[in-house]
Amino acid sequence: MPVLLTCDSLEKSFGARTVFTGIALSLHDEDRMGIIGPNGAGKSTFLQILGGLMSPDKGIVSVRKGVRLSMVVQDPVFDPELTVREVITAAATDTEDRDIEVSKIISRVAFPDPEATTGTLSGGWKKRLAIAEALATKPDILLLDEPTNHLDVEGILWLEKLLNSSAFASVFVTHDRYFLENVATRVAEINRAYPLGLFTASGNYSRFLEKRREFLRAQQREQDALANLVDREIEWLRRGAKARTSKSKARIQDAFELQDKLADVSERNQKGTALVDFTATGRQTKRLIHCEDVSKSLGGRLLFEKLTFTLGPGTRLGVLGSNGSGKTTLLRILNGEMETDTGEVRRAEGLRVAYFEQTRDNIDPETPLRRALAPDGDTIIFQDRTTHVAGWAARFLFRQDQLDLPIGRLSGGERARVHIARLMLQPADILLLDEPTNDLDIPTLEVLEANLADFPGCIVLVTHDRYLLDRLSSILLAMNAEAKVEFFAELSQWEQASQTKKTAAKPVARKDTAPAAPVKKKLSWKEAREYEQMEELVTRAEERLDQKRTQLERPEVTSDPALLTTTVQELDAAQDAVDVLYARWAELEAKQS
Repeated sequence: MPVLLTCDSLEKSFGARTVFTGIALSLHDEDRMGIIGPNGAGKSTFLQILGGLMSPDKGIVSVRKGVRLSMVVQDPVFDPELTVREVITAAATDTEDRDIEVSKIISRVAFPDPEATTGTLSGGWKKRLAIAEALATKPDILLLDEPTNHLDVEGILWLEKLLNSSAFASVFVTHDRYFLENVATRVAEINRAYPLGLFTASGNYSRFLEKRREFLRAQQREQDALANLVDREIEWLRRGAKARTSKSKARIQDAFELQDKLADVSERNQKGTALVDFTATGRQTKRLIHCEDVSKSLGGRLLFEKLTFTLGPGTRLGVLGSNGSGKTTLLRILNGEMETDTGEVRRAEGLRVAYFEQTRDNIDPETPLRRALAPDGDTIIFQDRTTHVAGWAARFLFRQDQLDLPIGRLSGGERARVHIARLMLQPADILLLDEPTNDLDIPTLEVLEANLADFPGCIVLVTHDRYLLDRLSSILLAMNAEAKVEFFAELSQWEQASQTKKTAAKPVARKDTAPAAPVKKKLSWKEAREYEQMEELVTRAEERLDQKRTQLERPEVTSDPALLTTTVQELDAAQDAVDVLYARWAELEAKQS
């Protein structure tokens, strides 16, 4: 496949803080590359450098001549007076058939009203408009920063289908694991855990996890071997070796260099993860909240009606639906902030609710991190223990030198961790969580999920993160723009019902004649020769794969960061070759039979 873009030795710093260094990769035609990494690793910065919106401090980005790039930023902004059609028309490159092309894009993005002004659009529809605007430029490479943020589940499914069916290459920064699994053909992680600052693997997210595990195991073996060698050298130094001869001096110098190398590898192998632990009250009341025939309208539009359910300890209610269907409104009703139009909401006496708001704007952006984490002083009380604010901040991966930074200068993921920290100080019967996963990196998401799974109280979860819904919810409440509500046992049941409705809505073409019986295909002469040689080809490919696995165990490989990275990539390519041969063998076998 032809290379569209390459970057080499990219480095970027902000002040005294180096975000990343030595980043190098290439993007091929029709690649769909997912970029992941911990908060603060520089994923968005890297994407902006690729898109030409920011310059690196060092290194170069080379784009093949004639290649067009378009970028969809995380929070797109439009002139509120312009219509959807006007925004797309202004971006369109085809001057002759512009109106036709714009209409096609509007249809492809499924805008219900192309004459609506952008100021009236929800966050999800603004994201769709930004994607439509990018499509109008006919890009060869589409860059997307957190594309699933603000999209509802149906919007995410639409975006997956769009990217999978498009001819252009794409690079997207995301923490959505199902999106990575369903769309990515390559995954790259920016992380200081890797000697070159970046690790890439072909395939989807699960394939990436397999390759990363192999790499980190090899790196751990390097650390263990270095630790043993350093122990021997330290013992030699303790015996009082005198640096009189050049040989002794050289060995002493080697011993210090080994300790530095061990410290470097050990630092890379350390995993920094926020420690999330919500506190329940332990209340055993069977009914915490009961909703009976609840209805609500806003702005003259009915959001939902005759909604009835009961929440008790252990209930895990996942709420999903289209943007504007009333998910946040329902949470505000459960929290007692908003009244219903009809129906009744009965709450247990003395009910304690902790509410994680989607907007996260209830803290003044000028508030120092110190005061946001500990409003009443330099200590907090968590689970009956007094903790200093510096220790509490470290639990959420904040450095001590960040304590006096204003909240407004933190990244989106860091602000999300602040809100989780504040929420953990509130013992609760019910957790109301409105899009808690936005901006969180994958390691923090995994810790959040594990803790929520262990929370003994009730959880009501509004999220577009399908992985979290699947893992956590015991029942799903689906809401839509037509004010209809339905309950489902699991996400796959909702997806099947949604697909059935779409299929039923499509007009069925009339078939006047029965379809002709399929003609049974047979192997051509060339395919027959290929089929005869296939077993030998597979055997040779598997031998090469085994050789690469053996090579990954060698000390000279694990001790050389660059060679280790190259060997893992060669192992990945060898596995791909085996997979391709097996797929072709199965295809020829089907024709043969």
